[in-house]
Amino acid sequence: MRKLFFIFILSVSSVHFLSAQNYNTALGIRAGAFNGVSLKHFLSSRHAVEGILSFRWQGFSVTGLYEIHDQAFDVQGLQWYYGFGAHVGFWDGRNVRWTDGVDNQVILGVDGIIGLEYNFAEIPINISLDWKPALNLIGYSGFWADGGAISVRYLFR
Repeated sequence: MRKLFFIFILSVSSVHFLSAQNYNTALGIRAGAFNGVSLKHFLSSRHAVEGILSFRWQGFSVTGLYEIHDQAFDVQGLQWYYGFGAHVGFWDGRNVRWTDGVDNQVILGVDGIIGLEYNFAEIPINISLDWKPALNLIGYSGFWADGGAISVRYLFR
């Protein structure tokens, strides 16, 4: 994960023709331990909400996040962000190793997020790298630290 983060920062820093691009809404894919779809919408210049629909273990989860953005490393177009939210998930218990074969599993919990996001100036695309740990409170309870992902989104102005 550290190597991936370093490669991301290095590649973003070495591209000189790119600059910041403001956007209101972005929609794209999220790839990590939980693959899915990400929709982010800015409420103001620094505050955004993000919805994530993730798929894993032949089931799905829905996450809602509130995020705060700030410029990172004095690189135009690069922002870091952090936030919090909640999730609900549904799985067939026969497809996960942490149940005793119970047919349906429902989880409910809280999430945190911290990450970096880069907006390309020449094309309406951004890329983000983040870590989204989660704590399940209902259902299979426990801390899940494997929520890191890379997202690529199309920007709507």
